[in-house]
Amino acid sequence: MQNPTAIIAPESGQAEDGGKSGPKPRVPYWHLGTDESGVSHQKQCALTQFELKGVGGADPQWNNKLEKVPSTVVITVQPVGWIGDWHENPAPQWIIVLSGHWWIESMDGTRIEQGAWRVLVRRGPKLQGERG
Repeated sequence: MQNPTAIIAPESGQAEDGGKSGPKPRVPYWHLGTDESGVSHQKQCALTQFELKGVGGADPQWNNKLEKVPSTVVITVQPVGWIGDWHENPAPQWIIVLSGHWWIESMDGTRIEQGAWRVLVRRGPKLQGERG
């Protein structure tokens, strides 16, 4: 399994703790959304709003608090060789690959392949035309 910290790139600057906690993280992810015509597109983005804060009595850690939205957690295990079909996105989703590989193709023809510890955000609910 790939080390999940290997995908975290440092952001410029250091924390107020003199660098003890390392540089501010920058975590890449893919965003899948639609344009005003309803065509799905993918673009590379990054989580960058990290703040160094402690939790309870623990040492400070890097946290990037996201907006609160209603959500459901679904754990999916796809058999080797599984192939999806075009479908409408039912709701916004964060997809984090824990093991294996998968791919997704948007309506504009962009196809990305992701392995372990890679992240995709799908915005909806009317996102159509994705395959994977």
